[in-house]
Amino acid sequence: MAKIPEEVIETVRTATNIADVVGQYVQLKKSGKNLFGLCPFHEERTPSFSVSEDKQIFHCFSCGRGGNVFKFLMELEHVSFPEAVVKVADFSHVDLDNEYRQDANAPAVNSKTAQLIDLHEQAAKLYHHILVNTEMGQPALDYLHNRGLTDETIETYQLGFAPAQRLLKPFFEQRQADYQLLRQSGLFIENAQGDLRDRFTERVMFPLRNASGHVAAFSGRVLKKSDDQPKYLNSPETALFTKSRLLFNFDLARPAIREAGEVILFEGYMDVISATQAGVRNGIASMGTSLTTEQIYAIERTTDHLNICYDGDTPGQRATQRAIGLLREHSHLDLSVIQLPEGQDPDEYRRAHGDEGFQKVMQSAKETPIRFQLRYLRRDRALETDSEQLDYLNEALPLLAQVNEPVALDLYLNQLATEFHLDKAALVARLKQVRQVDGAQRERQRHQAAAAPTPPPVAPAVTVHQQQRPLTRLERAERLLLYRLLHDRNVWARVSEVPNFCFVHDDYQVIYTLAQGYFQTHQVYQSAQFTDFIQEERLQQLVIELETTISLAAVTPREIDDYLSVIMDEAPLEAQLREKKRALSEASRLGDTDQQRQLVIEIVQLEQQRQANKQV
Repeated sequence: MAKIPEEVIETVRTATNIADVVGQYVQLKKSGKNLFGLCPFHEERTPSFSVSEDKQIFHCFSCGRGGNVFKFLMELEHVSFPEAVVKVADFSHVDLDNEYRQDANAPAVNSKTAQLIDLHEQAAKLYHHILVNTEMGQPALDYLHNRGLTDETIETYQLGFAPAQRLLKPFFEQRQADYQLLRQSGLFIENAQGDLRDRFTERVMFPLRNASGHVAAFSGRVLKKSDDQPKYLNSPETALFTKSRLLFNFDLARPAIREAGEVILFEGYMDVISATQAGVRNGIASMGTSLTTEQIYAIERTTDHLNICYDGDTPGQRATQRAIGLLREHSHLDLSVIQLPEGQDPDEYRRAHGDEGFQKVMQSAKETPIRFQLRYLRRDRALETDSEQLDYLNEALPLLAQVNEPVALDLYLNQLATEFHLDKAALVARLKQVRQVDGAQRERQRHQAAAAPTPPPVAPAVTVHQQQRPLTRLERAERLLLYRLLHDRNVWARVSEVPNFCFVHDDYQVIYTLAQGYFQTHQVYQSAQFTDFIQEERLQQLVIELETTISLAAVTPREIDDYLSVIMDEAPLEAQLREKKRALSEASRLGDTDQQRQLVIEIVQLEQQRQANKQV
């Protein structure tokens, strides 16, 4: 890819609203001047991820990540800066010359992760070619056609076929792929002698893409049933693929989820693919029927509402019950259950009733989780007997105790009273007792938790870029002055007249020096543009932190003089401290104990002087 000129980059940037791009990945809500949502870079329950449309930057106040629209895609999708520019240009429909383009989905091959992705992308293309273009793939293609999938759908999902002949290993050997990389890819099984053989044979292949749309793993379905073969075989967990994090079809479904305001959680890949072909494009599936907190968090970042649409058979109903419990415990999502009639799975229902019938049932068959659970409790019960009815009611009332909406609760109680010929007042009284017992139990648990020993602190799962330590008077003055310098050319001119001015701390001085070069070619300061000009990650984050944590009124000459006074007064002291500490290090290296003792005394005196200055 040719180097993209700055004027082209600026054209792409100015044509793009960062909130529109971020909004494809994070559910943003207005709060004051900015937009907030759950951070896509680490797990959190309270939104601390901020997007400023005025400044066209993002910043997380928890993990400290921040930058412009290009930085967002670079961090989230692990792409290079030129690739991020191309992706943003495509999003905003900005034409780019071919010389600046490369396949936006092809990762640069300068890292192990990127090389593993490249292996999986190549494998997906090979499997797909075998499926649609060879005699070996014809039985698998016939199977998919018989399942009602069109050639367009097969192409969209890049479905493939792994034949009995082991073709993948020679395919990569011809391309001189690194042996160690092949070992770590999960595409092969290694024997005791170190020989590799294809992991997948005689299976219809489903590429599993990560949230960025790159193939990270595969799931293979047996073409011919066999007692000694699992129906589905997934890639093992690798550096690319973690089963607990990946959601099938999430990359393709995300725009439709944002548009519909809800997501449909299906049980299997074929259900998702079948639903998409029927025009229901906001469907996803977990890796198996057990949701994880990581998957729930990814969903929460995108929407507030989730519909569970698992199979209508007994295992599917049990899985629905488990999912409701897990989602209630670990999420704030509004939940619904789509209960298909006749006990069918979604793919079977579409093939039986057509695309239009499938679309209708996705809307008409929704019910509340409580309604589903009340019906689930009826399974395998003979409700004609008094004892079964009492057992059912004793299990149903604790469910109703969770309902806080008065109208819904009244509806459920009326239905139970009518069905079992009961006095509604008796049900209400019993429900009150259940709630009192539940409340007392929760209170006991709360006291037990409060009395339990405090567990040791756990190290954060993400690198915290945000500055945690309190600022000294000097550094506070430096930050505020630097912010003023960047945003006000009059302040810039005023400081430029100060002889031999420089910031005490190196990072602020480097930013100031880079800003001198920036203003030689740019008349107006734009933080989103300046962060690209800086390039160095640490300094970029510092600028973003200044932009998102400082908000000042109109500048006054007295304010600038105060900042300069603090910096100029304390600069010599800081310089002396740095020199004394350097000398102490050298004395320690030489073993000069007398010199060390004297330098320690002098450093303590200087530190005391600096501390006294803070109190002024």
